[in-house]
Amino acid sequence: MQPANNMEFDFKKMAAQDRLVFLNLKEFGEEHAVDGKKIAAVLDSDILKENPNGQSLTVAGASLVLYAAIEDLPLRRPSGEGLNVDGREYLILDWSEDMGIAAVSLDQNITM
Repeated sequence: MQPANNMEFDFKKMAAQDRLVFLNLKEFGEEHAVDGKKIAAVLDSDILKENPNGQSLTVAGASLVLYAAIEDLPLRRPSGEGLNVDGREYLILDWSEDMGIAAVSLDQNITM
């Protein structure tokens, strides 16, 4: 049986490898411009299409979650501040970080 610290090291190594696959441009990642800097990221617009009440989001709001390596993004910003993704201004709803990946929930209000 391996000591607990070896298991931790193996888990961290596996998590780092998963991160590389997730953001790899040949796998899931795509090139996106975040505040003018081109980075490998994953944008997920499906995750927020339904609210807890089971209703779809309205046409007037477009929401998405940006996943990227923490070191590729600008300094972490609080909710309510802006972030430019692919030339569009979004409002940050939530910014969380885990195992080297940032998940930034964004909202774009469209005026009609």
